[in-house]
Amino acid sequence: MDISPLWISLKVALLATFFTFFGGIYAARLVMKMKHYRGLVDGIFTLPLVLPPTVVGFFLLLIFGKNSFIGQILAFFDAGVVFSWVGAVIASTVVSFPLMYRTARGAFEQIDSNLIYAAQTIGMSNRRIFWRLIIPLSWPGIAAGAILAFARALGEFGATIMLAGNIPGKTRTMSVAVYSAVQAGDRALAYRWVGVIMVISFVIIILMNYWLSYQNRLAKN
Repeated sequence: MDISPLWISLKVALLATFFTFFGGIYAARLVMKMKHYRGLVDGIFTLPLVLPPTVVGFFLLLIFGKNSFIGQILAFFDAGVVFSWVGAVIASTVVSFPLMYRTARGAFEQIDSNLIYAAQTIGMSNRRIFWRLIIPLSWPGIAAGAILAFARALGEFGATIMLAGNIPGKTRTMSVAVYSAVQAGDRALAYRWVGVIMVISFVIIILMNYWLSYQNRLAKN
């Protein structure tokens, strides 16, 4: 059994979570600071969550395809995203981003505004308030969002196969490997990959529940 889909999925999910983690936090902070067009920007950031993954992959193809402006720039430098491992990372990042963004924003909005006003009265800058006050108080929600984003990136299929394709040893993730095994009539291989995905997903859920219960116990103490 070729285990390359496992390693590819883990690498793609870890990288996607890294970009999603910082991007989601920054986007949540940006939207909360906005006075105009907040609903529009929020809708754009949340859109990949409600769109079918294949539609997200289609738009990514339009953006990074060889006939697009970005695609032509990449081609000039002899680089490309379509049918590449980088494409899998981009697809997983875009699909998992709304989970991190929505969770981080929800955590930020639950903070007592009186604490922020108190910090402002003692002369703390907005940047320092964000990193010294808001982030620590929101950390349980942020961590939960990162775990959910990782799980979503790990199981991504539709956008990945549209943008990165199904290249063995290069872009074939576990979800794509299940699809390939079913298409080839190899049910046994499909069952094995489904089992691996279910075990990893179950462990992620257990870790998230344990983390949230641990943070709740700390808050009560």
